[in-house]
Amino acid sequence: MIQFANKCGGLPARRYDDDFEMSIVTKTGDAGTTGLMYGRRVPKNHPRVEACGAIDELNAALGLARATAEFDFIRGQLFWIQKSLVDVMGEVGVLTEDLPRYAKDGYTLITPELTAKLEKLVREIEAQNVSFKGWATPGATVNSASLDVARTICRRAERRVFDLQSAGELPNAGILIFLNRLSDLLWLFARWVETKSGALEK
Repeated sequence: MIQFANKCGGLPARRYDDDFEMSIVTKTGDAGTTGLMYGRRVPKNHPRVEACGAIDELNAALGLARATAEFDFIRGQLFWIQKSLVDVMGEVGVLTEDLPRYAKDGYTLITPELTAKLEKLVREIEAQNVSFKGWATPGATVNSASLDVARTICRRAERRVFDLQSAGELPNAGILIFLNRLSDLLWLFARWVETKSGALEK
């Protein structure tokens, strides 16, 4: 069975299974609109789409950071964070009036527990005497640089989500808090990589 997926931020409009295939080309966006959950359509420059698009970019940047990771610790942490961002984008991509249906349908909502998991990682890394030397000039390693790129995209995603929240279009304030903690953590990840790889000593 074909399952319709959130197209917010440029995600495919449909998922595919082994029994049936459909083209990625739907032509439904040719007039400048895009689809949200539950058949809703909005302009492609709608603030909700801008927020989803920034989160989508963040997820892609984290994919690059994970692919270039030198350490299993970073690779493993980024993987679950990427999975969580799919849930973040899903909730952001739903109109406020459709959120009760979204929750009833069993989709994951962002909770304080998810943010607490990030905060726990922050405390663990801060306890490891990580060097902050050279942080203002990213590029000591490919992986730390990719983490810094992801961090800056995360900050932009925060701004786009805040726009939605300020307009009363995002009831769950925990999403903004999650992204704020994540940007801090990504900065620490980059510094951790630089310290562990000895790049700052070269």
